[in-house]
Parts: sequence; structure tokens; C-alpha cells
Amino acid sequence: MCNLYRMTSNADAIRQLFGTALGTVDLGGANLPPFEGIYPDYEAPVLVSEEPGARLAMMRWGWPPFGEVKRPITNVRNLNSPMWRNALRDPARRCLVPVTAFCEYGAAPDPVTKRKRQHWFALESGEPFAFAGIWRPVEEGARFAFLTCEPNALVGAVHPKAMPVMLTGKGLGEWLRADWGVAERLVGPFPDAAMVELPITPAADAREAQPGFFG
Repeated sequence: MCNLYRMTSNADAIRQLFGTALGTVDLGGANLPPFEGIYPDYEAPVLVSEEPGARLAMMRWGWPPFGEVKRPITNVRNLNSPMWRNALRDPARRCLVPVTAFCEYGAAPDPVTKRKRQHWFALESGEPFAFAGIWRPVEEGARFAFLTCEPNALVGAVHPKAMPVMLTGKGLGEWLRADWGVAERLVGPFPDAAMVELPITPAADAREAQPGFFG
């Protein structure tokens, strides 16, 4: 599962890149700080559809728990679950989660730190992209989670179970606005050739991700 990512591009970069696909992106006058490490239950920037384009909102990462689940749900895997069906089929409940890189943890502990090694993945171009997400309002504020899918070869070499659903270009607008029949086709592994694994730095490997849950 992905329980750590970063968003370090500024507001102008988001407006320029996402605006190409979405039209006007209303950032509400925000001058976003760099989010070096976004963990479950942290607030993060999220884009939702709003005519004539999209609007930036700050939401807390983690879908409200339900049933026997006691902690917020960070990743959505079972798209046929009744838990997700309504949100997935309603474009107004889908969202885009801007990202510059995400982390997956290796299976074996690092021999020096004794913690599982962090592996960071990004686009080869260095540009931001988006996770395909869903969101819902709750009393204490809006919450979001993002979808995962089968991994590509690059991510699968580290985490063979899943990777986040990554979107760029035309897919950004389709996820926010299209009928589910179109949006569902976007759920799949991102092309390996368009991605890179980033070099490990001490700062990037300083913390362990918090646990989350799949739905």
C-alpha cells in the first residue's frame, strides 16, 4: 500500500499543468508550501471539479472508518465494494490528488537503519501528476482516499501487491468529469517507461510510514 507521498510543486506549477487538462484551476489565492512528507491523517491539497474547471481544497487523508474497521482507510482497491460504489460513480465525488513522488517500502530492512527501506517513484519528466481519488464531507471536514491497482514492473519489483492509480494529461479531466464507464478504464498501472525510481537520500529515508487500510 502507499502510505507516504510528497507534493513539492508550487501553486503556479499546479495551475499550469492541471489547467491544461481541466481549464481554470481555482487555487483560492493559496501559495502552497512544499509538502515534503504526507502521511495518513495529514491534510493535503486535493482538486475537485467546479465549473468551469477545478478547485483546490485542503482535505485530510483517510476515508472515515466503518463497520469493524477502526482506522481511516487510505487506499481503495476493491472497486466493486458497496463502500466505494456511489462515490466512484458520481463525478462530483471523485478528486485528483496532486503528487510529485510517492513511496513504497521494500520487504527487507535496511542493514544500517534497521528499518524497511523507502523507495520513491516519480515521473521521468519531474512534473507533478495526480492520484485518482474519491472524497466525502464529514462533520470535521472533507476526507479523501485514492485508488490502487496492479503494479507495473518498476514499482512491482519493490511492492508486488499494488501501486497508486496515476493520472496525467487527458486522464485528469476524464477522472473528474466522465461517466464511470470511461473513468474506470483509467484504473491500471502507469507505464514503466514514463517513471523513475529516485535516488535515496537520508532525509527521504528518515521516517517510517504509518499503517493504513485497504477497502
